[in-house]
Amino acid sequence: MTVMDTARADVLYCQNEVKPNPRPDGEDRYTISEVAAVSGLSAHTLRWYERIGLMPHVDRSQTGQRRFSNRDLDWLRLVAKLRLTGMPVADMVRYAELVREGESTVAERKELLLATRENVLGRIAELQGTLAVLDHKIDIYTTAKA
Repeated sequence: MTVMDTARADVLYCQNEVKPNPRPDGEDRYTISEVAAVSGLSAHTLRWYERIGLMPHVDRSQTGQRRFSNRDLDWLRLVAKLRLTGMPVADMVRYAELVREGESTVAERKELLLATRENVLGRIAELQGTLAVLDHKIDIYTTAKA
């Protein structure tokens, strides 16, 4: 299994409610506008992701148009999840570089993800505290006489 296959498996593992890719592997050549529609990202953002190294190399047609694959869609789903964690773009780019460098970078990738996980757990704890305050206030208003 290649590094990108592993990344794809990781994304698929985390996608309980995600729809399957629009086309089967082997017939998966998407234009930038199709990827924008599927991913919810703008064409400008997709080009920027490629320019900064967040996207792996995107194939081109004979006329130079980008042709995205299912693997690219899977990668974009992972990037979307990383964005939701609050991971800085520089760290996402570093993660993408490490994935492209291969198996020798597994430990560094793991460290990056562990640090992000700790940040997410901290944010979850803050949100749980906020939720408790809201629930308390709602309880007060529910039991108050109008």
